[in-house]
Amino acid sequence: PRCAILRGNAAGPGAPSPPSTDPAECQQVLLPEQHLCPLPRAVECAREASPKDSVAEDGKEIIPRSSPSHLPELDGRQKPEPGEPYCEEPPENPEDCCQDSQPPLPDINQLPPSILLKIFSNLSLNERCLSASLVCKYWRDLCLDFQFWKQLDLSSRQQVTDELLERIASRSQNITEINISDCRNVTDTGVCMLASKCHGLLKYTAYRCKQLSDTSLSAVASQCPQLQKVHVGNQDRLTDEGLKQLGSECRELKDIHFGQCYKISDEGMTIIAKGCLKLRRIYMQENKLVTDQSVKAFAEHCPELQYVGFMGCSVTSKGVIHLTNLRNLSSLDLRHITELDNETVMEIVKKCRNLTSLNLCLNWIINDSWEERLLLLLLLLLLLLLLREVWDAQDLLAS
Repeated sequence: PRCAILRGNAAGPGAPSPPSTDPAECQQVLLPEQHLCPLPRAVECAREASPKDSVAEDGKEIIPRSSPSHLPELDGRQKPEPGEPYCEEPPENPEDCCQDSQPPLPDINQLPPSILLKIFSNLSLNERCLSASLVCKYWRDLCLDFQFWKQLDLSSRQQVTDELLERIASRSQNITEINISDCRNVTDTGVCMLASKCHGLLKYTAYRCKQLSDTSLSAVASQCPQLQKVHVGNQDRLTDEGLKQLGSECRELKDIHFGQCYKISDEGMTIIAKGCLKLRRIYMQENKLVTDQSVKAFAEHCPELQYVGFMGCSVTSKGVIHLTNLRNLSSLDLRHITELDNETVMEIVKKCRNLTSLNLCLNWIINDSWEERLLLLLLLLLLLLLLREVWDAQDLLAS
């Protein structure tokens, strides 16, 4: 511990003590740490004590006198006057000397809004609405950004009602995709209000919404002319009237799904085939009123079709044979077709060169002879490919 040297006990407090070099006359007194200041420098203390103290008996100086110019630098502080001891002022809070300044903790809100929006885009609708939006007002505003309300998946949420759809449509009119499958509390009124405010809707999905009818589908078709995808499977109240509106208004339609809509017939399907020439995907399932006439209409008017499914429909080989005109056909689902023979399947395999998937389950007429011929055909195609590669290699070596 530091100490202070008190000289001369005879003097009263505050009286200057005469200089003395006798150790017996000095005593050390410990002072509290917070009341101490650094002792004067050795040179100044020796000079202040007495000129005699700095001269030896032989007259030589023990400590040479130094001018102020020889004093060490004081880190930019004012130099003391000659003969005046230097003393630093003690800090007001001595504890501050030992505390290192801690760097501020990083704050996620200092990130640009675009980065935070990218992070929030990886959250589900429930996580954004029920968790992230409750953290702070800033996060709530980010979670309400319009880009998160362009694609809405509200499927299987029974709390979704017509009033909620109206509020969503009023707040964000930039919705491009919505899924209300299994939302039993949504009626035609809610879908009509949504369609009237979201004219840029591109994808509409409503599986198993048995309470919806032609009214909702007609509203979506008339108010959203840029519609590209309509999946409304298992709607018992849907008829050809809704399909007529869809085929006459939505020229950009590319993907339709009307499986298990039992009241749909060839009349509505033919109108869609003639009006929606850009169709690439069509799927029907157990539509008993859909026959070969619909298959022929799609094969003639929709050359860009890539996926075709008529599972369980009243389709025969006479209608399926028209699918050989689809050069871009890659996937064909002909499950549970009661009248489908081997010759028709072989023709499809031969002429549809881009075909990669063919589903023929539950077709009892197709027998083993068809499988043998199909296997032989595949082997021949493989052999031709190998020969072509050999010829290309020979041409490369010859060149």
